Amino acid sequence: MSFRFKQFYIEDSKCAMKVGTDGVLLGCWAETEDVRCQMSDFRILDVGTGSGLIARMMMQRFPEAEVEGIDIDEAAVEQARENGVQAYVSRLQEWKKEGGYDLIVSNPPYFQNSLKNPDKGRELARHTDSLSYEELIDHSARLLREGGQLALILPADKEAEMRQIAASKNLFLTHVTRVYSKESKPARRVLLAFRYQISDISRTEDTLVLEDEKGGRSTAYQELTKDFYL
Repeated sequence: MSFRFKQFYIEDSKCAMKVGTDGVLLGCWAETEDVRCQMSDFRILDVGTGSGLIARMMMQRFPEAEVEGIDIDEAAVEQARENGVQAYVSRLQEWKKEGGYDLIVSNPPYFQNSLKNPDKGRELARHTDSLSYEELIDHSARLLREGGQLALILPADKEAEMRQIAASKNLFLTHVTRVYSKESKPARRVLLAFRYQISDISRTEDTLVLEDEKGGRSTAYQELTKDFYL
């Protein structure tokens, strides 16, 4: 299926995990320092790139940056390349980059100890067997430059666990956005941003409600995604 955004198309027919709200949210929300992202050697890595959606969003937002994506699914990597992403078949645990990255983004696997999907591709994409939270944090810290950032989207109930793991690897929380589908419902997702080896920074905590009272996109959601959604 093809999805049209303002400046690019994404085809996801070969991918186990399809284009969805989580990826769009992270692609719009992931932040970095304005000065650094203008540098010619600014580097971004999308872990578990899938169709390449988040990587393409990074390419639009930071046109001077070198953006790469990795995924363990060969079909997904082929799709990401077709979508214009510099993508590679690799596990994060085995990926190396001389000089490291300034920003790592990931919409990681999130199911733990749950029933496996008979579709092997969706199983790999959705379950932490292929990339545990500890491995994600450990290898992101290995690949980040000092002061670099890690931006993630997770189920809301995984926030405390991820914050604890990150703190043990010198990744310091700078921004938390808790995402609600409606104001009357519990948070369903959380967006987390960490800085590597920089602890003396302020922290921002806020919320995002996706739907207005009529079930349409809220004003805040429209503002966040205005450069991408038609």
